[in-house]
Amino acid sequence: MSAFGRRNGPGGINPGARPSFGVARPMKGGERAAPAQTAPKGGEQFPPLPGQAAAPDPATRPSGSSSNRNQDDAMSRLAERANNTHDNASDFGGFEASIHKIKEQVLPRLLERVDPEAAASLSKDELSEEFRPIIMEVLAELKVTLNRREQFALEKVLIDELLGFGPLEELLGDPDISDIMVNGPQQTYVEKKGRLQLAPIQFRDEQHLFQIAQRIVNQVGRRVDQTTPLADARLKDGSRVNVIVPPLSLRGTAISIRKFSEKPITIDMLRDFGSMSDKMATALKIAGACRMNVVISGGTGSGKTTMLNALSKMIDPGERVLTIEDAAELRLQQPHWLPLETRPPNLEGQGAITIGDLVKNALRMRPDRIILGEIRGAECFDLLAAMNTGHDGSMCTLHANSPRECLGRMENMILMGDIKIPKEAISRQIAESVDLIVQVKRLRDGSRRTTNITEVIGMEGDVIVTQELFKFEYLDETDDGKILGEFRSQGLRPYTLEKARQFGFDQAYLEACL
Repeated sequence: MSAFGRRNGPGGINPGARPSFGVARPMKGGERAAPAQTAPKGGEQFPPLPGQAAAPDPATRPSGSSSNRNQDDAMSRLAERANNTHDNASDFGGFEASIHKIKEQVLPRLLERVDPEAAASLSKDELSEEFRPIIMEVLAELKVTLNRREQFALEKVLIDELLGFGPLEELLGDPDISDIMVNGPQQTYVEKKGRLQLAPIQFRDEQHLFQIAQRIVNQVGRRVDQTTPLADARLKDGSRVNVIVPPLSLRGTAISIRKFSEKPITIDMLRDFGSMSDKMATALKIAGACRMNVVISGGTGSGKTTMLNALSKMIDPGERVLTIEDAAELRLQQPHWLPLETRPPNLEGQGAITIGDLVKNALRMRPDRIILGEIRGAECFDLLAAMNTGHDGSMCTLHANSPRECLGRMENMILMGDIKIPKEAISRQIAESVDLIVQVKRLRDGSRRTTNITEVIGMEGDVIVTQELFKFEYLDETDDGKILGEFRSQGLRPYTLEKARQFGFDQAYLEACL
């Protein structure tokens, strides 16, 4: 049966001289009167010391002074930012705008000629072939003439609208884009190479954007509406999606999409990107292979999940690995891998399956390692129980600004539950369970760096004792804003050397840390 059967956008400053106090002058204004000949250079109260040159007048200071120039640049940037005006709407013009206008005219007439159920059963290529003569017929009715390029663009936009995610399809297909942030129908931002920029797309209206959001979450059996205005979902390629709709979002439906590279990221690739040094890469490879319990800590968008995926490459192919997440986004590179995903409550508020429930169930599934995508609450206690009851090599991620804060957050998350355990006992269990904390950070120039690799040694009184194996130290910043730094080994003998010795990596591990 045919799917289309029905028709209906130089330095004169002496660097060693101590500045002397001069006569007070206005910061700015009209012409300044020349100083009297009898007045001493440094003022009457504070004459210059013998053999010391007087400080040059700021008005006559040479423009070559680097410190003065840097200060002027900083102040000019502040002034520019203070006086800048921002337009909240997307820069949507030119060719894209013309195609968008034509699409709005063609789409209603096209839908009159299409059987939606039959069209949904066709692939995009097949649908494109079927659409072409009908689109030409509709354009003739509207008396619109298009060239070849405009016809292909119109076909793509219409097919994306019917089978895909509308304007988002163009952004999802761009490999340079790592994040998509839709702030209502008129404004969309993307992240390219660590920098945010406005995307030249827009949605028809709030209803159009809301329909696309529903289409995304319905694919994974979830829903978003007035009663459940928050939803986590994923796309077919593994990209993570978060949707929040009115009344919680005041500008309309907001969609945040975190895209992941089609090619799996390895530790060597992270090293080549400048995220870590050779020695740090070697230490992390050994940590992954030697079944050390690793916690990856960092802020939003710092690369925690990417680091976890890269570490999973070092897991022995013969090990059974279970991953537990709210919205499945981990893509482990192992053959024996079983992903588990939580379930939100139904309309009656019943039937929710939490991360804690899945961790308890995973212990009965004979796992060698349990990997949590992210811990946010009392399920942290279940993970620690798994780490020190025979499931060495377990890993997880959490949000924290430093390794020390990471330990504090783990303690607080356990205390959030109804577990009646003293804080000292919780700290001791963390110290006995966790081997390494890997701190990752997204710097202000958009680059991701592994800033700390820290060992958890044990307890000293009520305090968890750690030692830092590697640290990234900030050095300078280039003219174009790129941050320069150095990855430094602290030269300490690793406490986890005994675990590496059991797998035959003790010498390589020791050389990497020293």
